[in-house]
Amino acid sequence: MGVKVLRPDRFSRMLKPMNTRLRFNAPILAPLVLLLIFLQWRDPSKVWTMLLVTLGGVWLVSWLWARSIARHTRLTREMRFGWAQVGDRLEERFTIENRGIFPLLNAEIEDHSSMPGYNPGRVTAVGSREVTEWTTSGVCSRRGVYLLGGTTARSADPFGLYSVSIHDPSQATLMVMPPVVPLPHIEITPGGYMGEGRPRPRAPEQTVGTAGVRAYQPGDPLRAIHWPTSARQGSLFVRTFDGAPAGDWWVLLDLDQDTQAGSDADSTEEHAIILAASLADRGLKNRQSVGMIISGEPFTWIAPQDSPAQRWQILRALALTRPGHLPLAHLLERIRPQIGQHASLLVITASRRGEWLDPLAMLTRKGIVPTVLWLDAETFAGEKLPGGEIPSLLARQQAACHVITPDLLNRPEAQPGQAGLWEWRTSATGRAIPVRTPGDLSWRRLG
Repeated sequence: MGVKVLRPDRFSRMLKPMNTRLRFNAPILAPLVLLLIFLQWRDPSKVWTMLLVTLGGVWLVSWLWARSIARHTRLTREMRFGWAQVGDRLEERFTIENRGIFPLLNAEIEDHSSMPGYNPGRVTAVGSREVTEWTTSGVCSRRGVYLLGGTTARSADPFGLYSVSIHDPSQATLMVMPPVVPLPHIEITPGGYMGEGRPRPRAPEQTVGTAGVRAYQPGDPLRAIHWPTSARQGSLFVRTFDGAPAGDWWVLLDLDQDTQAGSDADSTEEHAIILAASLADRGLKNRQSVGMIISGEPFTWIAPQDSPAQRWQILRALALTRPGHLPLAHLLERIRPQIGQHASLLVITASRRGEWLDPLAMLTRKGIVPTVLWLDAETFAGEKLPGGEIPSLLARQQAACHVITPDLLNRPEAQPGQAGLWEWRTSATGRAIPVRTPGDLSWRRLG
């Protein structure tokens, strides 16, 4: 981005004190001056006098220059957007104000942020009694909580005798959430019986009136089958009714470290987290009570709710989680007494071992309706792996299963990253008109 030079009265407000350090880099200079003084005393000569005056003058100018930099330079750092999702753009504005009579010829800016892949450091110059300002941008490439700042500006006098370090300790916390992306149609097996939950349309439970028929899904009660339609169509159909309540959604995210495959953004871990975030967002937008169970580090249990705050609580938990060591079979056994009957359980896992199928069947017999989103680790690892029969075993249990491969979230329409980006269109007269703005464009100072 371009650099703008401004007048210092724009920044006349009080700034947070900086930590300033002045360092002398030529310790041999003092003995050399003493030697010249001694030689001039023992054998007066114009040569010694000229050398003494030159060295003394350079020393004095360097000290005054460095002292001016240390006393009259201020560094300010501001940012846009307090939180972001993976793929969003981060923007910051840096300002160096020099109120002294000596210019900064080489100001090196060092950034101490913890965000991976983001380095806004640069080298610039600031004239006498001037302000230099520039903006930087980067892309949030990884979910998590990061610190922006502190910042250190380093400069020196033209002769290099003194160096000045100005440290701004101000920091800001940036939460990078996992992306929420549009998913293809993933049918969630409905749960819920009369007397609990909120009404859901076209449920296969008898209430007041029949709404129609739909194709049979695993978990639907046999008494809801509409035999005349099934006979005509050659496949099972069930009656749907208005006013039947839907049970809670429980999104169970299996982050057992021993079952993960792939690396970075192309790993089963990151795809599973994106799936969990997107499914939770879909349920909440449909006014569904959604809860979250994450078997990572730390272990997370978020009770089902239908509220705007639930979305942020779930996204924050997903941003902070890391793979753990709790097997899915043990997790299913642990949660069985805690989940109410007739809930919908959305299991997201890459486990290729079959020991968790029996605990899942126990939950089904309790009345909990599972939908399994099984990440095929073989497609993420790029090599042959054992355990590819999991979908067929789930089909025998009449449990709905969706096989997830990297192609699902690598589609262009599923790519995240909207914040911080402009979208324009050109009118008939050639004028550029903004269609989408990046959002709140105000600058906020770190700290």
